[in-house]
Amino acid sequence: MKVAVIGAGLGGLAVAIRLAKAGHTVDIYEANPYAGGKATEHEFDGFRFDAGPSLFTMPQYVEDLFTLCGEDIQAHFPYQRLNHICNYYFEDGTEITAHADKAKFAAEIENKTTDKASNVLKFLQKSQKIYAVTKGLFLEKSLHKISTYFSKAAFKGYAHLHQIDAFTTMGNVVDKYFKDSRTQRLFKRYATYNGSNPYQAPATLNIIPHLEYGIGAYFPKNGIHGITQALLYLCEKAGVKIHLNTKVEKIVHEGESIKAISLLPLAVGNEKLKTEDLKQETDIVVSNSDVYFTYKHLLADVSFPSKVLNQPRSSSALLFYWGINKQFPKLDLHNILFSEDYETEFDYLFNKKEVYADPTVYINITGKYKPDDAPQGCENWFVMINAPHINGQNWDELMATARLNIIDKINRVLKTDIEKHIVAEKTLDPRGIESVTQSYLGSLYGTSSNNRMAAFYRHPNFSKKIKGLYFVGGSVHPGGGIPLVLSSAKIVADMVGNAR
Repeated sequence: MKVAVIGAGLGGLAVAIRLAKAGHTVDIYEANPYAGGKATEHEFDGFRFDAGPSLFTMPQYVEDLFTLCGEDIQAHFPYQRLNHICNYYFEDGTEITAHADKAKFAAEIENKTTDKASNVLKFLQKSQKIYAVTKGLFLEKSLHKISTYFSKAAFKGYAHLHQIDAFTTMGNVVDKYFKDSRTQRLFKRYATYNGSNPYQAPATLNIIPHLEYGIGAYFPKNGIHGITQALLYLCEKAGVKIHLNTKVEKIVHEGESIKAISLLPLAVGNEKLKTEDLKQETDIVVSNSDVYFTYKHLLADVSFPSKVLNQPRSSSALLFYWGINKQFPKLDLHNILFSEDYETEFDYLFNKKEVYADPTVYINITGKYKPDDAPQGCENWFVMINAPHINGQNWDELMATARLNIIDKINRVLKTDIEKHIVAEKTLDPRGIESVTQSYLGSLYGTSSNNRMAAFYRHPNFSKKIKGLYFVGGSVHPGGGIPLVLSSAKIVADMVGNAR
């Protein structure tokens, strides 16, 4: 069959590879002049930055694509497992190194807080159990197909569903295991991996620590953008055609059947597409665009699934790409400087829709593992704080205030004067995120997971009204983040195969 994929984000690239290897003719249409979606990069003033995602877990989803294509992953996508997952810093001077080795990490918690190592290990065992129960049922299958609930994996998991804590909050369970505020914040932060509030999100999200401590956290040799480069290589090998600077204007269907897509060429090399090429007939459309914008702009003649798409949105972010003319040996690849009042910070994010004055600051420095990302003696700081989605805020004012608060926090916690070391800078706020990545309201993960039914309210990976229309990426099931986006690609490819 002929397949048109809308968007060359990681989900679009991955599903294109899978469908091409299954024998289909696949074209990807990307409005931007580059592929990768959020997983692109910025280079300026001698510094390189991964633009968006910064954590790489569950590498098996990339490995599967190389195996499918019969290619050597180490030759084209080398990566290494991290011995230290993250460094955590608190205002009282506490510094915690999250060792990848569970026993070392547990001992670190016991040495630096009032919590016991045994409780850390019990919590990680709990996380592993949630993963074992939900992997085959929620992460790698559609929640919107009846066959999922009669699969072998489903029956295996039913007896243990009570163990996934779907009817209490993430924060409540964390607080049962840990009494020290520092440990509580450390484990509650995992809710931000899909833009949610740990004080509202179901405790099933406590699955996330297992992805780091059980399966491992990794660093691609070429940074997160190296994933995009690897998938582009596999697309070429699989015969996928990628059309950059080419925006899809409309998904054309007759009743319940896909017929074509209509294109708006922004620029194709130095030429425009011919008029007769602006309508491309196709059997299947896979949208890697935000599902909200897919309906709003590409399917304007289809009734809007408001119950699904009007769910509460996930958080967004304020991003600062800083070139620093100094090196900080105590910092690692991933670093977190915690807010003193975590619950209030999330109240500002999701209820007041404002940026808290004492934000939790994330600093990612890929130059620690990829030295050519910064000039000699310098570091490339990707600095991020969580922010609410667009809701009528004055982002210019919020950005300026947040920058001052971030600098003050860094100076206090790291005992430095960081302003004088910033020699290069670019910024990104939710408006830019929405514009560049087509993420509705700047929400990085589509809808939030702030209620126990959130997973079921995510848009399915297929259309219930139009045969041959599928959806992939972070705004649909199973959710945002690199592993889930790549998982959604497999779900869609399996669906297309089963529909033949």
